[in-house]
Amino acid sequence: MNQKRQYKTYTKAFKEEAVALVINQGYTVPDAAQSLGIRANLLYGWKQQFEEKQTGNVLSGDERSELMKLRKENKQLRMEKEILKKARVNSKGQCNNL
Repeated sequence: MNQKRQYKTYTKAFKEEAVALVINQGYTVPDAAQSLGIRANLLYGWKQQFEEKQTGNVLSGDERSELMKLRKENKQLRMEKEILKKARVNSKGQCNNL
């Protein structure tokens, strides 16, 4: 009963042609999806990816990995900063008690 679900994969050319039906030929997304035998939300996703590439809002693999690395480093630095703030406050409080 525990069968792994098989997802259908589509070639880059198929995706481009599907998006071209919507963008260049004026089909609606649901109509184009139905004629191609795919779900409309899948075509909406491909269309969004295409539009992001056209506007330059898509990160390359290197940019994405660098962004993840920088976010992790930023999080670490913020934690260290908070620790140092707390240590400074505690040390000031101890000096006043002496």
